[in-house]
Amino acid sequence: MAKIKTTFFCQNCGAQHAQWVGQCGSCKEWNTIVEEVIQKEEKRSWKSPSNSQKRVAKPLRVEDIQLNPEERFGTKNQELDTVLGGGLVKGAVVLLGGEPGIGKSTLLLQIALQIPQKVLYVSGEESQSQIKMRAERIEGKNPNCLILTETNTQQIFKNIEEVQPDVLVIDSIQTLHTDTIEASPGSISQIRETSAELIKFAKETATPVLLIGHINKEGHIAGPKILEHMVDVVLQFEGDRNHTYRILRSQKNRFGSTAELGIYEMLSDGLREVSNPSEILISKKDADLSGTAIASTLEGIRPLMIEIQALVSTAVYGTPQRTTTGYNLKRLHMILAVLEKRAGFKLGAKDVFLNVTGGIHVDDPAIDLAVVAAILSSNQDLAINPDVCFAAEVGLAGEIRPVSKIDQRITEAEKLGYKTFVTSKYNKINSKNHSIKLILVSKIEEAFATLFA
Repeated sequence: MAKIKTTFFCQNCGAQHAQWVGQCGSCKEWNTIVEEVIQKEEKRSWKSPSNSQKRVAKPLRVEDIQLNPEERFGTKNQELDTVLGGGLVKGAVVLLGGEPGIGKSTLLLQIALQIPQKVLYVSGEESQSQIKMRAERIEGKNPNCLILTETNTQQIFKNIEEVQPDVLVIDSIQTLHTDTIEASPGSISQIRETSAELIKFAKETATPVLLIGHINKEGHIAGPKILEHMVDVVLQFEGDRNHTYRILRSQKNRFGSTAELGIYEMLSDGLREVSNPSEILISKKDADLSGTAIASTLEGIRPLMIEIQALVSTAVYGTPQRTTTGYNLKRLHMILAVLEKRAGFKLGAKDVFLNVTGGIHVDDPAIDLAVVAAILSSNQDLAINPDVCFAAEVGLAGEIRPVSKIDQRITEAEKLGYKTFVTSKYNKINSKNHSIKLILVSKIEEAFATLFA
């Protein structure tokens, strides 16, 4: 009998250690080192077909390599197809992470009940009756969708050989375990081994595999970091459970861009695709209020109109407060310093609160001018015309800098009914293609005089 081999792994980052230590030398976390058995049996869960011949790889010159475009098929979900880069690629392994209760299982069950291909939905967290209740709630019907509740990979692959599915869904990877590893489900060894078996199956059979992954308290996908390196696509499902809107982002995509964004609305009958995100990002109000400005931002190839809200008030305590929601706090500090130093607005002794409505986080520097406009509007207590839209970056010298894809932003503002667009005069704009009124400014003082004259 082979001697049992063990080693020590960090449960936080997956780093391997020769012996137990109190603090992980990689991620500096305390009391995360656990001992795990790494001795494997000779058998494997997934075995390649016996008649398949192993290919011997040969080095080729770049010009001799033939391009084979990836074969894709749609999921009947436009938002997911956009984030994936056009649909599911055969043999791709997609990892979907997100907070508990955010809607990961609902999203993948909707996909499984929509696509015409044969789908095997494997759940290690819920019973078949629970999944049936969710399927009835989202009113999805697909005779080609099969539900299996199992956590052992050996049994899962036996069912796969019988069913021969076109798409495999695993909910979730942290609940699976294989007999080749003597460790508990969810441990570093089990996640690494079960993921390797599923990836091998996906690549050898050209079957797309969709995995659901849990996240830890820091917001990262639980388990070893190598899991995210092994898969082809890593998606993050974001949102606040107190809000109805969810955002699907791509953190890694070997078959497309990582800049795309998908937006959903959580309803009682499942997730609804939001084709016009501006409808949820701009609040409806009867009266014009000070401290609000509309910014044109860009997520991938999709322009969005978002609302920036600012509140400037006299500081009650000795130290003024600076608070942001959905915006970089350090960038707010920079903008306030520019307003005080370059433009002469005395904001050093005032509290400034900034909010991006809709519950999203925006890093696009093109919303800087809208942030400035909202802050000055609240400070002066003068409302900005709701038909005005902003898109420009603010520099440290107080200059208004150009941004990318300005024509696309202006076109979206026209489509949504805005009458005026404020941007940098250094942008190269084809004004003949736009009927909207363009206000071109070069400094903050010009923008202030234009808005509040």
